[in-house]
Amino acid sequence: MDSWEIAVSNLTSVGVLTFVFGFIAARIKSDVRLPDAIYQFLTVYLLFGIGLKGGHSLKSTSLSELFVPSITTILLGLLIPFMAFYLLSFIKVLSYVDRGSIAAHYGSTSLVTFSAGLLFLESNSIFVEGFAPALLTLLEIPGLIVGIYMASRKSAVQVSWGVTFKEVLLGKTVLLLIGGLVIGFVTTQEGYAKVSPFFVALLNGFLVLFLLHLGYMAGANFREVINVGAPLAIFALTFPILSGAIGVLAGSFIGLSVGGATVLGILCASASYIAAPAAVAVALPQASPTLALTTSIGITFPFNLIVGIPLYYKLAQLMG
Repeated sequence: MDSWEIAVSNLTSVGVLTFVFGFIAARIKSDVRLPDAIYQFLTVYLLFGIGLKGGHSLKSTSLSELFVPSITTILLGLLIPFMAFYLLSFIKVLSYVDRGSIAAHYGSTSLVTFSAGLLFLESNSIFVEGFAPALLTLLEIPGLIVGIYMASRKSAVQVSWGVTFKEVLLGKTVLLLIGGLVIGFVTTQEGYAKVSPFFVALLNGFLVLFLLHLGYMAGANFREVINVGAPLAIFALTFPILSGAIGVLAGSFIGLSVGGATVLGILCASASYIAAPAAVAVALPQASPTLALTTSIGITFPFNLIVGIPLYYKLAQLMG
């Protein structure tokens, strides 16, 4: 299957079509969103399930194989929020605090974009290294810290770093991913086999339901997307291409497979809307939650889901 066919298959995949369906349903005022309890359940399920699957895959990965990708991922996690913060300085209406908040969102990662990327690659029988979920966990933390630090560096904002680190490190996203990784790594093959029908076999189906909810949220908040202004909307569309390309180039340079480099590009291009809002709300209560959340979930996420994922794969192919 060539790149064009793969791109078309992504556009007609169940996940993308379900996201579009949720968006349309919201625009025609039909409430297809998930109840909040179901949404929270799916969040926990996806975080823990991906961690569990990744931890089990780590059994066949040596420390030497994981070392260079891990260091590279952490360095990317430090670089990307710096880039975002300084590029946002061209949008003069943004305060230091809002620039730091948005940089933290774009420096962190999106679990659902990562999951959709894995589904895209697996559906097209493209190999991905088993330690990919570990890279997701590693990239989650540096971006949040750097973005918050940049916001406080030249402003009157006083960040309570003790409380902030507690939210970043012990928040739901990181803790569930790490917990799943450790449990998946430690448990026996028999123990993993007993729970894999629920946490692995059903994961893609639950992901589709999550995409339905996110499509509805994007459609319901479409007016806010319009109100963020053209410069910020342009940033939300172009910055993922830049950061995603850097991730793909770095992955190819350190010897990851085409699928692995694609995943690293997807991680770098994604923007958080689960971990980042919680951490930023604690550290930077003066920041506007609407700007960062609207750009990440209303603009960047749909772009990555529909266009970005096959684009990063094509770039990884060219590099490979």
